[in-house]
This record gives sequence, C-alpha cells and structure tokens, in this order.
Amino acid sequence: MSVPTAVRAPLRIGPHTCQTPVVLAPMAGITNAGFRRLCREQGAGFYVCEMITSRGLVEKNPLTFRMIAMDPDEQPRSMQLYGVDPATIGAAVRMIVERDLADHVDLNFGCPVPKVTRRGGGAALPYKRRLFERIVRAAVDNAGALPVTVKMRIGIDDERHTYLDAARRAVDAGVAAVALHARTAAQRYSGTADWSKIARLREAVPAEVPVLGNGDIFSAADALRMVAETGCDGVVVGRGCLGRPWLFADLEAAFAGRPLPEPPSLGQVAATMRRHAVLLQAYMGPDKGIRDMRKHIAWYLKGFPVGGDLRRSLAMVGSLDELDELLARLDADEPFPADADGPRGRQGSPGRVVLPEHWLDDPDDPSVPFGAELEHSGG
Repeated sequence: MSVPTAVRAPLRIGPHTCQTPVVLAPMAGITNAGFRRLCREQGAGFYVCEMITSRGLVEKNPLTFRMIAMDPDEQPRSMQLYGVDPATIGAAVRMIVERDLADHVDLNFGCPVPKVTRRGGGAALPYKRRLFERIVRAAVDNAGALPVTVKMRIGIDDERHTYLDAARRAVDAGVAAVALHARTAAQRYSGTADWSKIARLREAVPAEVPVLGNGDIFSAADALRMVAETGCDGVVVGRGCLGRPWLFADLEAAFAGRPLPEPPSLGQVAATMRRHAVLLQAYMGPDKGIRDMRKHIAWYLKGFPVGGDLRRSLAMVGSLDELDELLARLDADEPFPADADGPRGRQGSPGRVVLPEHWLDDPDDPSVPFGAELEHSGG
C-alpha cells in the first residue's frame, strides 16, 4: 500500500523523543496496562494510561494505584490526571515525582462526560481561565524536570471557544506540549472534527512547543492528512485503534515514509484478539480479564462476515479456552474488509453540556466549585 513520502520529524515531549509522532489517547476502561502493551508491540509512540483523578492519587485510593500500573519496560511512562482543585493537582504531581510513578504527566481538559463537566472538570474547565491557569501552574511548579502537557477541546460549545486562550496560558505556565481534540464538548464524539482549529492553534503557539491534533484519525492516511493540512507536530489516536491496535504499525510505517503493512486476515485478527485477552488476564486476573475482553469483540470483528450466533458467543466468552474454541470457528483466510475503517466506539449525538450552577457567569472567577473533585478514578 502506498503512502505519501514526506517523513515527519520526531516528536519531543520534554526530554522524551519518539521517531513516530503518535500519542495514544487515554480512554477510560480501555487504555489499561494490557492494552497499552498490545499497542506498543505494534509500533512506536507515546502511550498514555487511563485518566485518573488527582484526589484518588493523593488519597492513595487502591483502584487508582491499580490503574497506574506500568510495565517495567514501558518508557516513557505517561499518566493523565484529572482535577479541578489546584492544590490537589499540585499535591498529586508532587507525589508522582517523589514516588517516581511516571515520566510524563498530561492534564485532562477535554473530557465531555456529564459526570465530569457537571463538577466543572474536563472540557468545562478552560472556560474558567484563571482557575485553569492556576491548575496548570500548580502542576508545572510541582513537576520539576517532569514534562507536563495539556489536552483540551475547542470549547464548551460553538458560542464559547476557549482553546486559543487556554493554550496561551498553558504555554506561559511552562507546558511541554498542547493537544487539541477538534470538537467542542457539546459535540461529544458526533459529527466531524474541525481540523482547521488545529491549524489555528499551531499558528498561535510558539514553534518550539509541539501541537498535537486529535479527532477522526481512523487510518494512517488520516494521520498524514491531518499533519499536512494543519502543520501539527503529531497526532493523538483514540477511537481509531479500538479493535485495531495494528493501526500503530501503520502509523509507524507511514510517518517513516515506508509502505504500509498488508491489512490482517481474519486469522491474524483472531491471533491479536487472543493476545489481547492474555494481556488483560495478566493485568486483571483470569476472570475479570476475559470479561473485560468482551467489549472489544465487536470492534475487532467490524465488517467481517461473521455469523450472529458466533458473534454473540464471543461477546459472552467466559474463559481463554472457550475463546480459543470460538476463534477456531472463524475463517482464518477471510481478508480484511475494505469498509472496516471509519468511526469506532460510541459517537452519540450533540447535546447541552452539563455544568455547575452559575458556571458561565464569570470566566475570571478562580474559585473551585464545591464538591468538584471526583471521589475516585475511572472517569
């Protein structure tokens, strides 16, 4: 398969350099240690763990510490934090440094989920520009040599775009890179990402600070097109790799100017599914790991002519032995479907962003909303 011949410069985040300018987006319930390892086995990049709460880390919540488990060979170790209180964010970053828990911290200002935005967090927070700046500075000031990055959305909705002001404040605070999911919080994952906003951000941010683009990267061609159209320094891949971890092999080849690998046959997909299940079991235990694997089945089999009965059985698989038996029923020679690219995961529909009461009254109010911090991780 042919690809454009342009080769992109390595992506640098603080002291860390990767030849392939690709970042795995944190996805709740997805980007655990097992999935990250599977993706790293496909190709190079920065692989970020699930979003965790700063409060959960500071309070030493057992679930939080389970979620930040890293492989011994995972380098750099990238962790994404959520928080609404500058003091808690600062304490969490200080703990990360003191306990050597990660090599890179990303701050979440892009999550559009109601349980996050109703507390003023995620994609709601950059609207409160002074509070946003205090949070970013608290993270950077406590990080020492650890690079801190931010990931955000265009804004709350089409009437409230915040990304340019937030990026300027984040850069002034000393972040190592800025990533933009080119949708508003109101869009959630619906519609089409507006890549022109990534281009505007790249123009507005000093050249020495990498700008990363996120939104609608479902193939290597999409990634190259985003870079070509926007001038961004790298791409952030989320839903596009669901059921397609080999996308990272495609991206590595594409950014190096090499031909893409041949798409996998159904037999190769089945082998990847089994590897995924084994890694999840190693991370979560045999029972929980195989149950967690169930949600990935439909993504892996998208577009393949697999009968409904077999799909349902795979989606309810209860053990690795049963998975082996079911995968053996697949036609290993079935080629990868031509129409299997495209959106994956829940797209949903646009809607009103749930915000704290009076949130929009004063964007310069730096106060932390009452009860803003999530009690535990997993958001």
